[in-house]
Amino acid sequence: MNGEVLPQAHGYPVRVVVPGLYGYVSATKWVVDMEFTTFGAFSAYWVKQTPAWSQQAPIKTESRIDVPKRRSTVAAGQVTIAGVAWAQHTGVEAVEVGINGVFYEAKLPAQDTIDTWRQWYYVWDATPGTYMLQVRATDKSGYTQTAIKQKTEPNGATGYHTILVTVT
Repeated sequence: MNGEVLPQAHGYPVRVVVPGLYGYVSATKWVVDMEFTTFGAFSAYWVKQTPAWSQQAPIKTESRIDVPKRRSTVAAGQVTIAGVAWAQHTGVEAVEVGINGVFYEAKLPAQDTIDTWRQWYYVWDATPGTYMLQVRATDKSGYTQTAIKQKTEPNGATGYHTILVTVT
């Protein structure tokens, strides 16, 4: 890991990751045994739990706000709202930032590959008040992430990442 021997805290001697699926389906921190089978013939640990999680859980088109932090106070003037978006195997085409329900197009730096997270930012001319900030991503197939909020189980959370900020 990072040019060094994999440390025990990260699964030494080997760690298995299957790209394109959420970690509860595919990621293993410590390999204790191996069984060769087909994906359809095996149920991962979390799939057998109650409530049952989906056996197949492809990564969904999603996005999040990293700055400003939720419930933070920022000074009036130009405020940069920024974060990341992802759309595994498809790539991120666009990101929009919502300010009190009105959406604006964010700037997107280059994306390394369609499977990497894509950074985004929007410079907002903020005036004093309390604001609800949201973000939504659209992938290269034209799909825009859903506003419908869904918990992580059974197959990955959905909904716009939403935070409140105060401008002084």
